[in-house]
Amino acid sequence: MRAYLIIFLPLIILLSFSCTPQRYDADVIIRNGTIYDGGGGEPFVSDIAISGDTISAIGPLGDLRGRIEIDATDLAVAPGFINILSWAADPLIRDGRSQSNIRQGVTLEVFGEGFTMGPVNEVMRQQMAERYDMEIEWTTLVGFLKYLTNRGVSPNVASLVGASTVRINVLGYENRKPTADEMEHMRRLVREAMEEGALGVGSALIYTPGLYADTDELIALAEVAAEYGGIFTSHIRSEGNRFVESIEELLTIARESSVHTHIYHLKAAGEDNFHKLDIVIDMVETARGDGLPITADMYTYTAGATGLDAAMPPWVQEGGYDQWVERLRDPEIRERVKREMTTPSDEWENLYLASGSAENVLLRGFRNEELRHLTGKSLAEIAEMRGQSPEETAMDLVIEDGSRVGVVYFFMSEENVRKKITLPWVTYGSDAGSMAPEGEFLESNPHPRAYGNFARLLGKYVRQEQLISLQEAIRKLTSFPASILSIDRRGSLLKGYYADIVVFDPETIIDNATFEDAHQYAAGVYHVFVNGTQVLRDGEHTGAMPGRVVRGPGWLGGE
Repeated sequence: MRAYLIIFLPLIILLSFSCTPQRYDADVIIRNGTIYDGGGGEPFVSDIAISGDTISAIGPLGDLRGRIEIDATDLAVAPGFINILSWAADPLIRDGRSQSNIRQGVTLEVFGEGFTMGPVNEVMRQQMAERYDMEIEWTTLVGFLKYLTNRGVSPNVASLVGASTVRINVLGYENRKPTADEMEHMRRLVREAMEEGALGVGSALIYTPGLYADTDELIALAEVAAEYGGIFTSHIRSEGNRFVESIEELLTIARESSVHTHIYHLKAAGEDNFHKLDIVIDMVETARGDGLPITADMYTYTAGATGLDAAMPPWVQEGGYDQWVERLRDPEIRERVKREMTTPSDEWENLYLASGSAENVLLRGFRNEELRHLTGKSLAEIAEMRGQSPEETAMDLVIEDGSRVGVVYFFMSEENVRKKITLPWVTYGSDAGSMAPEGEFLESNPHPRAYGNFARLLGKYVRQEQLISLQEAIRKLTSFPASILSIDRRGSLLKGYYADIVVFDPETIIDNATFEDAHQYAAGVYHVFVNGTQVLRDGEHTGAMPGRVVRGPGWLGGE
């Protein structure tokens, strides 16, 4: 018997080891990466461990083992990027993977430029149901965000509450001041949103009905955001002829409400206004020196994207789309609109004139299938095809498409883009959706910033042109926007922080999307984690959708 034991003892020992479950020290270990922790300091080569949804260790991890092991030698390891100005709310309903932004390292999408998906009253719910051809299951802003995460989305999501949306809840599209009771109703809606986790109030002052709000109304809303530690953001009233005056208004709001104030997509629109950027930079830096917390964001292109509503006077749009179209069918009104579209004015923001000519207005998408063959053509080309003036063509396209019609306006200077990139108080937002080159997304040709805004910064302006260092660019994509928005435990690579992490190659990251063919993914990002779950592996989407609702500082807790 002893002889049998001696013979089989090695086999028994071997089998006992093979049957022992493998023990791991972490769910993920990223080894030998060049770590940019988000703080802007010098990078260092080390390891990072992820356990659950959290960064559990940073440093040499030696013999420790991870269930997933990633060799990040010669690659940058950074906090996930924060898209501080996102229009991905609608695209994420259709496709929760957020492909075009995840593949650039974006792990948090922040909504809120004037219009948000909540709060909504019953009339607004019915209108949204018709627009999206779906049942609207929510009434509050956080209800929409939870709707997204319950369906499944790859990035985290957060939002300000839209000042225009609040106004529509109470006043519809009427061009008038709110009464005292109506103003208090609007403030109550903001208060409720802040307590549910909104990051602040976002305004858009060149679009109806946002442009109907006067400075006092905006101060009243901003005061509520300030009570909860939130921010006030603005697509200011003019980025063109009244650029300086619009910044003065924003600074007034900041002083009167004691709120952190943020400028959406800082720019000087139109060649005659390019020089004003320097004036505005001096104004902001003086205010910051006086203690006012003023910040801004930008996108990394010389063209903006919005609709043909930004080419027509506000009065013709009063009351919403249906009344707008009804007026555009009237020959006398059409003549007046045409005249005002081609006449310089300080009374409203005319992006058509700011672009210089109809050749610089590019049509990017239509709802009407019969018009989609026009996608990618300039307004001048379409006008020539139809034998009309560009102004008449613009009016007819709005009528025929059943929408404001998405367009790209070329109206900025490359010199100013470079100047803004270097400003330490400017972060970056795509001002676009997140999509994929497939399915219904191919029915339009978006602004290339939807696919390339962040990769373009890191590839073109950091690596190729060396305008700022890589560590400074990463700071401005991570910890800086997190601090602006008062977001907890995100935006930095620190032990105990949520594991939102991007691993990319600084030598190859680049945008590939163009204005002619926007549906092209950026290159150079290899791995992305959201809340500790890998959503991008070796440059390919895993299908995982671990995104969560990220709440602001006023959140009272609970669902």
